[in-house]
Amino acid sequence: MQGRTYYITTLAAWRHYAARFATSHYAHANPANESAAAAGRESPSESNAANIAAQLEPGAKIAAPIALAEPNAKILALVEADEGVHNALAADPEWEALPHPLTNKPVSVAAAAALAAHGVTPGATTFDVAEAVSRAHPILAYRVF
Repeated sequence: MQGRTYYITTLAAWRHYAARFATSHYAHANPANESAAAAGRESPSESNAANIAAQLEPGAKIAAPIALAEPNAKILALVEADEGVHNALAADPEWEALPHPLTNKPVSVAAAAALAAHGVTPGATTFDVAEAVSRAHPILAYRVF
């Protein structure tokens, strides 16, 4: 059975596990990083491009913003995967799972600080985080189905 969970992680950590996800969407924690990458103001080094290519399946292609973004950039990722993948992510220190969106538990102070550029404040719940980030990335909005 597939489950969806929101995580704070880095782009490099997301790339490491991406092949194991059923689906995944993400938004940069700092939208300025994403805008710079999309505009092409940052260019990947040859070694970075080679590292990215080595992580892909043969013949796979990646979007330019993914290739151009800083690998250690923080992202909010919505991951749909089976229980084994979510267990692996929970065991990886680079991945911070946010509480279920329908619980009334606040996200960590570190998660709120990382997403402050989206208007997330300390004490915000995962539902608040998803709503704030979905203003820029509608697919990250919380949906029951």
